[in-house]
Amino acid sequence: MREPHVFDPRSKAYKEPYGAVICGGTVTLTCRPLAKDEFQHCSVITREEFSGLEQERELRPEGIEDGRMIFQGELPVPREPELVWYSFRFWRDDGSWCFLDQTGYHCKEKAEAPWQMTVYEDGAFPEWFGAGVTYQIFPDRFCRLKIPNADGLVGNRWVHQNWDEGPAWWPDEDGEIRNRDFFGGSLEGVISHLEDLAAMGVTTLYFCPIFESASNHRYNTADYTKIDPMLGSEEDFRDLCEKAKEQGIRVVLDGVFNHIGSQSRYFNADGFYDTVGAAQSLESPWIEWFDFTRWPDEYASWWGIRTLPNVREECPSYVEYMITGEDSIVKRWLRAGASGWRLDVADELPDSFIEKLRKAVDETKPDALLLGEVWEDASNKISYSQRRRYLLGRELHGVMNYPFRNALLSYLTGGGAEGFQEAMETLRENYPRPAFYSCMNFLGTHDTSRALTVLSGEGMPEGREAQSRFHLSAAGRERGLTRLFLATGVLFTFPGSPMIYYGDEAGMEGCTDPFNRGTYPWGSENRRLLEWHTRLGTLRQQRPSLQKGELYWLKAEGPVLVYLREYEKEVTITAVNAGPEERWITLPIMPDLVDLMRSQELRDEDGGIRLILQPNSVRIIGN
Repeated sequence: MREPHVFDPRSKAYKEPYGAVICGGTVTLTCRPLAKDEFQHCSVITREEFSGLEQERELRPEGIEDGRMIFQGELPVPREPELVWYSFRFWRDDGSWCFLDQTGYHCKEKAEAPWQMTVYEDGAFPEWFGAGVTYQIFPDRFCRLKIPNADGLVGNRWVHQNWDEGPAWWPDEDGEIRNRDFFGGSLEGVISHLEDLAAMGVTTLYFCPIFESASNHRYNTADYTKIDPMLGSEEDFRDLCEKAKEQGIRVVLDGVFNHIGSQSRYFNADGFYDTVGAAQSLESPWIEWFDFTRWPDEYASWWGIRTLPNVREECPSYVEYMITGEDSIVKRWLRAGASGWRLDVADELPDSFIEKLRKAVDETKPDALLLGEVWEDASNKISYSQRRRYLLGRELHGVMNYPFRNALLSYLTGGGAEGFQEAMETLRENYPRPAFYSCMNFLGTHDTSRALTVLSGEGMPEGREAQSRFHLSAAGRERGLTRLFLATGVLFTFPGSPMIYYGDEAGMEGCTDPFNRGTYPWGSENRRLLEWHTRLGTLRQQRPSLQKGELYWLKAEGPVLVYLREYEKEVTITAVNAGPEERWITLPIMPDLVDLMRSQELRDEDGGIRLILQPNSVRIIGN
């Protein structure tokens, strides 16, 4: 039986403080069972995930209030980062008893669905990231200034002459898709559009990998010390960082540290490099980086893909090369101008590796960002049978917020606003506050179908050949665009850094990889959508409440979602109607409220502000 009024961890009347807590101190817990249940005793049962410590502490009876017995007590918070799982036990003097967990009362041997309390180590966070707007660039496909020459470069590359062609998708004679087609986007091309990005409110550029690699996605790194020649040089990178800084923009790099390219100076399977790679000699200086079952042909690789040999992240020489050495890869590129790293497949990096990496980042550039690719709730993620410690203060500042994307797109394609609220409130409860505000929120990435395509509601065909020919119908595209306006309204006004995947602001569509990685449509952008992104980016820059304000839910019911952000005396309200019928809501009376996107004053009516929400519309209100 569920009894929500007995305990609610999201209410300060039952748990104080709200959500994750800092190491040390205490948490006040209050339970309120019905007096008619005649419980004389109540205790809180805790289990610490990492220490294994289990304890039971009795709460004080505080009398009866409104027909409910009040039990209250202080729970000491561990002094080290932890996940604390807790539930309650009630009993009577006659010996009868029951547990209370998230499922309600029950009399099983133990609580099966305890509540989570995240205990984290406090520290400095790069507030610039969560306050600002991020733009993700797939470097090969953003902007080219000239057609490059692929001769003499690692990999059997070829270059599209026509910028507007679709990416190659067909397998080679061995049945493998090599991703060796390039379009020639460059760092100089990005530099040429820095002013445009700044005008859209962008404050962070997040690049997919830019180091020398055989494939167009560059997740199979060939040389971590070298910018891919098609993109430019180290000098070009330094120039990019300097010119971006002049526009108020920082640069974050993609760190691919779990695997390396088989065509690399470290592995050198095809002998391209003049180094002695691990595939060439057991005496190679990098041989201990890799896990061979039978040298040189059988080795551990990422998801069984032979072109992506796994590395042994615990190998001391690898750790020194990547992290701890004076001129390590992590430190080298931070000193060259980068302001942070995004860790590819963070789930496959050991906690000890990430912790060392975080320390190196903090020592090299104290205000730099360390972000992780985690697809689920990062506070309690289990990866390879191990509970992870990503957000406990010694590893990641924040993560890519896939739960945000999934919940928002689900809501806008027919799901209720209740689901979005619940998903986000779960994260807010579980994440340390700085980590929640350091999430990278997005509608799509290089690993997902384009937001416009998903929001259209048109079913995508299976198979690469069919997807290569797939385009939205006129009706589907219009429906997707309508919903995309709503989605970006939420994206830019929610806690965390709103991230634009290049081209989404221009109206690009596409199914899964590689069709979500087309070339930016310069000159053919959807101007209305682009202007909307610019207005939202400007609004984000102008309003502290959107950068760091508290979040309050006003309504989440069916197609209607309304929430408020508040910082000091500034208030911003986002109201969305994702349904086909007109809706209206009543807002509390606040002085000087206006429609921020239309510059219209709002009028008080009958003790509140009546706000009309047209079908499939978003309104942003503030003082």
